[in-house]
Amino acid sequence: MKLVKYNQLDPAYPATFSTLLDRFFNDSIGQNLKQFTPAVDISEDESKYELHVSVPGMKKTDFNLDLTEGRLTVSGERKMEEKKEGKNYHSLETHYGSFSRSFYLPDDVNSDSIEAVYEDGLLKINLPKAEKKVNKAKIEVK
Repeated sequence: MKLVKYNQLDPAYPATFSTLLDRFFNDSIGQNLKQFTPAVDISEDESKYELHVSVPGMKKTDFNLDLTEGRLTVSGERKMEEKKEGKNYHSLETHYGSFSRSFYLPDDVNSDSIEAVYEDGLLKINLPKAEKKVNKAKIEVK
């Protein structure tokens, strides 16, 4: 028995106009490399910003985080295991390859206290906010 997705369209025909444009430009420029773009969730509360990068199946050592002039770049590579052991894949929807995402950080981020943790397939990056400095002065009228 062969497992096939229900109502699966032929992969040669793009499902959306955007996909058609992406395929046209990627194929014509030669960018058909093994790359993918992981999903990122960004949240904020009173004390910090949080980035959650969805990259299951990776190791902590597969990530590179770089902060340069207010721009945080998260990159890495998700490698496919070469062990097939007699398996014939009928469908392979998991994305593999290299990725890179960049984010310009707000001015109120304390860059010295940024922390990153990888657990349960999520790379969680905590960007603490710097304490607000209130410049207050009393001006005497003469």
